[in-house]
Amino acid sequence: MQKTAIVCVTNDLSTDQRVHKTCVTLQKCNYWVIEYGRLLPDSLPLERSYFTLRKKLWFRNGPLFYAEYNIRLFLYLINKNPDLIFSNDLDTLPAAYLASRLRNKKLIFDAHELFPEVPELANRPLIKAIWEKIEQLILPNITHSLTVCKSISNYYKQKYNIQMAVVRNVPIYKVIPKNPNHSTSKTIIYQGALNKGRGLEMVLDAMPFVKNTTLLIVGDGDIRSLLEKKVKLLKIEDRVQFLGKISGEKLSELTITADIGLCLLENIGLNYYYSLPNRIFDYLHAGVPVLATNFPEIASIVETYKTGILIDHYEPAYLAGVINNMLEKPLETSHFDAISKELCWEKEEKCLISVINKQ
Repeated sequence: MQKTAIVCVTNDLSTDQRVHKTCVTLQKCNYWVIEYGRLLPDSLPLERSYFTLRKKLWFRNGPLFYAEYNIRLFLYLINKNPDLIFSNDLDTLPAAYLASRLRNKKLIFDAHELFPEVPELANRPLIKAIWEKIEQLILPNITHSLTVCKSISNYYKQKYNIQMAVVRNVPIYKVIPKNPNHSTSKTIIYQGALNKGRGLEMVLDAMPFVKNTTLLIVGDGDIRSLLEKKVKLLKIEDRVQFLGKISGEKLSELTITADIGLCLLENIGLNYYYSLPNRIFDYLHAGVPVLATNFPEIASIVETYKTGILIDHYEPAYLAGVINNMLEKPLETSHFDAISKELCWEKEEKCLISVINKQ
């Protein structure tokens, strides 16, 4: 009899490539997969090889959202009684952990980030303390867990004496097509959430000094309206495009046309400092050099594999100078395809499969 796995996430499923890859890997391990998330007004349509369930919630954010989500998720898990509960990030863990204990079912926890250390909680000590308390109560009791990089794994090892497997969020390997952008106009791309601390404001400040270049911003988030206002204030509307959320396939097609990919983070908490964003690998697989922040996990990839330029500060003139130099003297990318064959999901998922199959 085929086993059932329910994969829990608080987003709308449409752009979360890590969770999608996890679901496909669970299918390879002979699970019938249900992916449980939420439906938003701007959610993209889904085409998946597994079952997806997106719930409309009364609340969009804040404590009431997390409470409503976890109550609904808990009732769903108790009713469905799956063989495996796969919890993505701390915000799904209360319901997932309680249901797994009551039903005596296997639970796997995947920490995509250091949740209590996200920038949004930096000036909210009470809310941060609540999430830290949830961690303290649950994580020491977790038997099966994984995360996205070694720094986060080491952090949780020191804090709770748990050993998280490391499964990096790398793409599925595809042959890198040639960059079809042969025009004199150059393109910079940012892909990801439009949230505080992603360096986007500083990139916009630098754009008036960048020559003959368009900035493509792909994604959505809390500060989008602020960024759009800044673009108008700087009078660079003709050089910055906000594309919103797009499907993974369309994003891949767009990324290969870029000349530079951006991954600039501010040091406003351990979550960003220890992060290893998936766009580092997405740019690599697209054959696009990255301009990135010199943080430990990011630097370990960029320096080891020579995939881009690392910087430590973001003054507009300096940042524009680095970008102009990268555009005028493009980095060598002929080795990117060989690296992509090493840093790909086909190899990375072997560790995930071992966690899934572990009793």
